Amino acid sequence: MKGVSFVPDMTSAEKAEMLRRYKETGDKTLRNNVVMAYMNIVRYVAVSTRNMYAKYADSEDIVNEATIALMSAIESFDFSKNVKFETYASIKIRGAVIDFIRRQDIVPRNIRRFVHEYDAAYAELFSKLDREPTDDELAAHMQIPKNKFESCVAKAAAAQTLSFEDMVINNNFDMPDEVSEDGVWSAEASLYREEKLKYLAKAIASLKEKEQLVITLYYYEKLKFSDIGKVLEVSESRVCQIHSQAVAKIKKYMADYVGRQ
Repeated sequence: MKGVSFVPDMTSAEKAEMLRRYKETGDKTLRNNVVMAYMNIVRYVAVSTRNMYAKYADSEDIVNEATIALMSAIESFDFSKNVKFETYASIKIRGAVIDFIRRQDIVPRNIRRFVHEYDAAYAELFSKLDREPTDDELAAHMQIPKNKFESCVAKAAAAQTLSFEDMVINNNFDMPDEVSEDGVWSAEASLYREEKLKYLAKAIASLKEKEQLVITLYYYEKLKFSDIGKVLEVSESRVCQIHSQAVAKIKKYMADYVGRQ
């Protein structure tokens, strides 16, 4: 970055003062120094979201997107709002990273179409048979070879897993909002994170019994869908469907919470 002078280790207050001087003067060299001073936020976001983007984007691309978001946050930050820049920037950067991942077309159209057709087939067969259809029956009804059916189920499950992680990260459950100059998350931010985690627990508790069990066994006990199917005595594809419904409900529950903040 052109026009960058040496930026020594600085306290949070010193960084804020440098940012204030840039906002007052518009000096480009000062702006570049501000960017470098707050790059720790960019690095943290890149590391904390690595599990989300590993399959869909390079870490260099994520850092680039996060850096652009940091520069945008510097320009739009308003000291009169009485919000710490670290808080403001971390939210902006995380949002930009999530948007970038979403733009990578992580759920192919054919998988979206499969999920829609699967739901319709399941409902029709359940009504006709008066019981849960087997994977063989679903594959035959959808006129799909069994191996292709199983492959689509696996891909749909992977897409929904990312959707759940997206929801959690985008709502700041995995990462407190503020970092002090020594890299320690503030007590205030930790309490805020705990509050949101409690609300996530309430969201899960609001689910139907089978939905709660699928979410718990998959995300907390790390069981595969096939193993969960054995526990519930249903097919793997049925577990995938229950999982999708549960994730959708949790996302709506959390969106309602965020809307009240």
